[in-house]
Amino acid sequence: MSEDIPRQDGAVVLVGVDFGLPHFDSALEELGLLAQTAGLTPVERLICKRKAPDAALFVGSGKADEIRELAELHRASEVIFDQALSPAQQRNLERTLGCAVYDRTFLILEIFAQRARSHEGKLQVELARLQYLSTRLVRRWSHLERQTGGAGVRGGPGEKQIELDRRMIDESIKRTRERLAKVQKQRSTQRRQRERRDTFNISLVGYTNAGKSSIFNAMVKARAYAADQLFATLDTTTRNLYLGDARRQVSISDTVGFIRDLPHGLVDAFKATLQEAVDADLLLHVVDASNPHHPEQLAEVQRVLREIGADEIPQLLVFNKLDALESAQQPLQMQDEMDVDGVQVPRLFVSAHSGAGLPALRSELARRSGSVPAGMSLEAGAELHDAPG
Repeated sequence: MSEDIPRQDGAVVLVGVDFGLPHFDSALEELGLLAQTAGLTPVERLICKRKAPDAALFVGSGKADEIRELAELHRASEVIFDQALSPAQQRNLERTLGCAVYDRTFLILEIFAQRARSHEGKLQVELARLQYLSTRLVRRWSHLERQTGGAGVRGGPGEKQIELDRRMIDESIKRTRERLAKVQKQRSTQRRQRERRDTFNISLVGYTNAGKSSIFNAMVKARAYAADQLFATLDTTTRNLYLGDARRQVSISDTVGFIRDLPHGLVDAFKATLQEAVDADLLLHVVDASNPHHPEQLAEVQRVLREIGADEIPQLLVFNKLDALESAQQPLQMQDEMDVDGVQVPRLFVSAHSGAGLPALRSELARRSGSVPAGMSLEAGAELHDAPG
């Protein structure tokens, strides 16, 4: 893009490359939602097919020229790729396109940085961003001339500015990890206290925007932030769950949503948050039943659960957004079982919006937590939803 053409702040061109993988989003729908969640405005989408990524430009020179023309036409200030780019590919694309270039990983990191509210959440995001930045220092700055040694100059004789930058980032990563370790120790102490009280721990897990926070609010009458957008919840929220005349305490935790190709740095950085899922007695796996891609989303959540060591914890599938299903898509039964990785997992259909199916969900949770006698019917337990929460 020529320098005299004004750019439109927030206008982005979305690019996806189809390498023949089964989960490819041909409409770039999810990337578009991510961009909107970050406050950006997609003005154009471009899809291309390749057998393998181009080493220099990821898409090849011809397609890069086409992207540049689209960015000029729409005065886009940024181009966002649906796949992860190497540092070299990102630099080369920025030179060729004449505008900022980011990838899916950076976009997710930006959203997390905007949404984190708790001290722990902010530390986790900062750690992930520092780790991402540390791989993109080489030749990314214009001030790479060698430092001259001498009094009052940071660094040794001949030390490059990039080496200073990398050393400062390494020090920041070390400090952030130390601060995060202290917070994680405090959270671990809180978990041990719950264990001593013989608390039955339930964790909500699921793909982002499946409605976990809406179900959490409906179950405990809380006011956790819930919105029809990706990553509305980043910080784990735990509340007591009242299930009638309970014989033991029951707690329920709302955790961060999962997403396809979640950056490994974020999985590592959010282990304290995801630890709530690892330590749970029961996982409520919330699925957006109205999303046509929900089988792939369910499989992605299962993959991440295996990665964090939570795949052996008993699950209860909660197919949410029943009210958004067309009449022809309505389930024949509100409760059944579904095969997940070769295991028959109980499934309930609910609507956090209308409240349909929630009484049955509460009674099932009461039965599993031992809050009601094992012989009590679900119909009798369904009245528990009027208990204070």
